[in-house]
Amino acid sequence: MTLLAFMNLGYFEEATAWRDWLLRSVAGNPEQIQIMYGVGGERRLQEYELPWLSGYENSLPVRVGNGAATQVQLDVYGEVADAMIQALRGGMPQHPRSVAISKVVMPYLEKIWHLPDAGIWEIRSEPRHFTHSKVMAWVAFDRNATQIAKAAENDEDHALASHYRRVADEIHADVCRNGFDADLGSFVQTYGSKEVDASLLQIVLTGFLAPEDPRVTGTVAQIERTLMQDGLLLRYDNERSVDGVAGREGTFLVCSFWLADAYVLLGRADDAARLFERLCDLCNDVGLLAEQYDPKDGRMLGNFPQAFSHIGIINTALNLHRAVCPALARTSSELEGA
Repeated sequence: MTLLAFMNLGYFEEATAWRDWLLRSVAGNPEQIQIMYGVGGERRLQEYELPWLSGYENSLPVRVGNGAATQVQLDVYGEVADAMIQALRGGMPQHPRSVAISKVVMPYLEKIWHLPDAGIWEIRSEPRHFTHSKVMAWVAFDRNATQIAKAAENDEDHALASHYRRVADEIHADVCRNGFDADLGSFVQTYGSKEVDASLLQIVLTGFLAPEDPRVTGTVAQIERTLMQDGLLLRYDNERSVDGVAGREGTFLVCSFWLADAYVLLGRADDAARLFERLCDLCNDVGLLAEQYDPKDGRMLGNFPQAFSHIGIINTALNLHRAVCPALARTSSELEGA
């Protein structure tokens, strides 16, 4: 998402710097890849509590750091691979280390993609088989198959690209078999569950399935039915959450931007525009957004300002106002013009 925002607005130096930072950060032992790093690439982000502080409006506990830094989240591999492909598609020269890093990381992912993880929402309860995590594992193999094939110098590289494509197909079949509930007509948050969460919108946004696929339209409809609150989207049902954290939360703004992007791909341009305008109306007097918004109390909640939300507003604006929207380009596995 970050790279897309930079590239599509013409900030190529910033995009290149971000890409290079990402490759430096994830280099090394693939088992030690983290879901987050410090701005200098720091790995030690130990979480601890400050019990002598009461927190804003008695929001407890007050924490420093983030314990999720050491979690296993399969989606991070897909995010990295997708970022590299978006860089190539945008005309950025391939980094000399990107393929080498891929060849180290992907065998490890092949060993672990079928295992449960903490998921994109960093749950603090038992790991689960999150559908979104498996989709992003598919993204990792799909994008790396494309990248390796593009840079192939010999038969071994072509064979590796073909192998990645076969693994991607295996994951795709697994998700369609275990992550879809025929009774609901929708994909579900975790294998075997009856709940949905907003990360399932990535099924269409990553090109895992085509917008016209009835499983996509069914999933979007189920998300609208169960997660919409005053025209905005919760990331999941707080009352049935598996995140291991007590208390309710507001609507998660980046999820509403994802929904608007999905509307664009589904041909629901008017719905996308209305949702986008609704979100823009939430910006404060200097144009900033928080992580969440509470429609009940009419105020922002969570981290402020939140990069996720602002990246969302940029990408959705471009998806609405460009003839060839970035979301559509992202769904392609090809590298035309790269």
